[in-house]
Order: sequence, then C-alpha cells, then structure tokens
Amino acid sequence: MSVIERIKDQIENNQVVLYMKGSPDFPQCGFSGKTVQILDACHAEYAHVNILEDPELREALKEYSNWPTYPQLYIGGELVGGCDIVIDLYEKGELAKMLAMVGGVED
Repeated sequence: MSVIERIKDQIENNQVVLYMKGSPDFPQCGFSGKTVQILDACHAEYAHVNILEDPELREALKEYSNWPTYPQLYIGGELVGGCDIVIDLYEKGELAKMLAMVGGVED
C-alpha cells in the first residue's frame, strides 16, 4: 500500500482523524496539544496519527491535503484545518456540531 493509499484509508475508515506531532497523551508541540484539548472538551472520538513516527507520511500528507502545517484535523473525510481553525470553530460552537454530524462524539 502506498503512503497516499494509507492516508486515504485512514481518512475513509475514521470519522475523525487528527494528524499530529506526538500522541493525545504526549503531544510533541503546543498546537497539537491545544487541538487535543479542544477535541477532548468536545468529547470527540477520534483516531490520531503521530506524523513524527512516519516521515514519509508526514511529507505526503502535506501534498495530499495542500496544507503545509500540523496538526491537521479531518472530519467526515474532509480537511477542517489546523489548530487556529479548530480554535475558531470551537469558540463559535461549530466544531461540536461538525463532530456530532458524523457521529464523532462519545455517547
């Protein structure tokens, strides 16, 4: 499976995917940590991919998404954006609605 096929598989088989530096338990950058805090505040269920463990995926995802930075949040197969956009959506109350629409919230 090519790296692009792996990315597509991850996004298609998870309603919410966070590509981040580190893990939710041990974020490796402040932006990834803040995004995790927001997702946790929304009680989101999400898969995560530590891009630091896979340099090939890290570079390929930038081209796939046409988004140069991390973290990258996908909801329902669509790129939402990075930390700044996630913060904005959260503050407006829109992120929780987006997560609920795809069933990405804990019951």
